[in-house]
Amino acid sequence: MNRTALALTVAALATSALPAAAQDVHPSMHHDYRVETVAEGLMEPWGMAFLPSGDLLVTERGGTLRVVSDGQVSAPVGGVPDVLYQGQGGLLDVALHPDFAETRMVYLSFSKPIGDGTEATTAVVRGVFDGEALTEVEEIFEAESRGRGHYGSRLVFDDQGYLFISVGDRQASPSGDLESHPAQDLSNHHGVILRLHDDGTVPDDNPFVGQAGALDEIWSYGHRNAQGLVIHPETDQPWVNEHGPQGGDEVNRIVRGGNYGWPVVGYGVNYRSGSAIHEGTMREGMIHPEHVWVPSIGVSGMIVYTGDAFPEWQGDLFNGGLSGTQIARLEMDGEEVVREETLLLDVARVRDLEQGPDGYIYVALENEEAPSRLVRLVPAM
Repeated sequence: MNRTALALTVAALATSALPAAAQDVHPSMHHDYRVETVAEGLMEPWGMAFLPSGDLLVTERGGTLRVVSDGQVSAPVGGVPDVLYQGQGGLLDVALHPDFAETRMVYLSFSKPIGDGTEATTAVVRGVFDGEALTEVEEIFEAESRGRGHYGSRLVFDDQGYLFISVGDRQASPSGDLESHPAQDLSNHHGVILRLHDDGTVPDDNPFVGQAGALDEIWSYGHRNAQGLVIHPETDQPWVNEHGPQGGDEVNRIVRGGNYGWPVVGYGVNYRSGSAIHEGTMREGMIHPEHVWVPSIGVSGMIVYTGDAFPEWQGDLFNGGLSGTQIARLEMDGEEVVREETLLLDVARVRDLEQGPDGYIYVALENEEAPSRLVRLVPAM
């Protein structure tokens, strides 16, 4: 037996002699952690929101909303709107009203069938949750956008009670006159972040209110497909992660009225051919990303960690990865990304992340052809 084979054999024997709990420990830069299964048997979980009780609302892209309680998955919650479950569409994100304890209001984003039902647009409804069903359901927003995928559709409330919504560019082709791309056109909702009151009405101080040729709901534009959307707990400012094409996933700090450049500037290339899309990576008047992934990891759900379970991770940005099948932790110094660490590499497609009331990090894993599970990261003791 050569030295390499001997070393591998010794290592394997040593590992097998460890207790099962020790074998399950994942090392990381600041905190070793374990992965615990929270619930099983979900089909394409997409969004999560914690109820005050500690139970978890979970959307399934096929069109069902469920409650996860003590590891058990409920029957479908009633009152959910019809969705176009096709391509990237379906029942998407879920969020609670900031005063949920009083209003019992739940918000859902989804791909709403339009026309003859073969196409859809991004829409948002809200309803009162009675524990088993949504009642008094009303639509509060429907996007002025048409296309195939790239619905965006993440939902988050800021500390002032404004609702932010991401809407993707609907896969409009990034070719020809890039200045005329729908994501650069304020007269539609392609590739935008929106800001609304909780009832769907438009705040008077939105940046494009009253501007000819612009839609009042728009807060920022020039996005491709924002799949993670959070409010920074220190600045009350939105941050997003968004899909690039082949290469060029981004994290962006969202400013009022900002143009984030898609598809005029960026870091990606065309699928398959690898040919250039952008005129460059930066241009005056277009906001440069805070972080870029080349190659792409297929960014998804996103949180800013604030819990006590992992104190050295406080203030860091955690980003799910679909094609990258990982969680990407971006260590922050204030609003600056100082380093990146990969967690849970090659476990499964990570669709969404949420911080639980226990300070643990909850993860919706996605399997498109079989039941999926929810897991959580807990400190290794």
